[in-house]
Amino acid sequence: MLEQAFNSVYSKFKLHFYQEIFRRFQDREVSLTTVETFCMESIQALGSPTINEFASFMRISPPNAAYKVNSLVKKGYVRKVQSASDRREYHLVPTQKYIDYYNISSDYIDAVMDRVKTRFTKEECGRLEEMLQIVSRELMPEVGLPPEGEPKEEEI
Repeated sequence: MLEQAFNSVYSKFKLHFYQEIFRRFQDREVSLTTVETFCMESIQALGSPTINEFASFMRISPPNAAYKVNSLVKKGYVRKVQSASDRREYHLVPTQKYIDYYNISSDYIDAVMDRVKTRFTKEECGRLEEMLQIVSRELMPEVGLPPEGEPKEEEI
């Protein structure tokens, strides 16, 4: 039963995102392909990776990653920021254009979290937060992301 409940919540978050994307496609507001959307979500989650870090995480070749990144740069969804510590490296930083696009899902997450805080006690919310942190940190080792809130370099 736990698996079904989790899958239901996960599916509803995904489906809400897809509904909003299709609504925006009708209005011609979105120009990202499905693969580019996956790339941008990964770049956002990785916290300003280099092209090589992005390629390694996605398990694609660096030239393939560079091709995908260059397309995203041309569309205005990501910019390359030169590293202060190694001038040969560039970090991938989502632009405001992508952040506005990304907010399609984050706004819904915020709305659901507000409902959670209204429906459950502070203690229950604290326990849910603790459990989700354990799932993220300990039970999902295949998806190694940098700790949230810790920028990799000071200039980014």
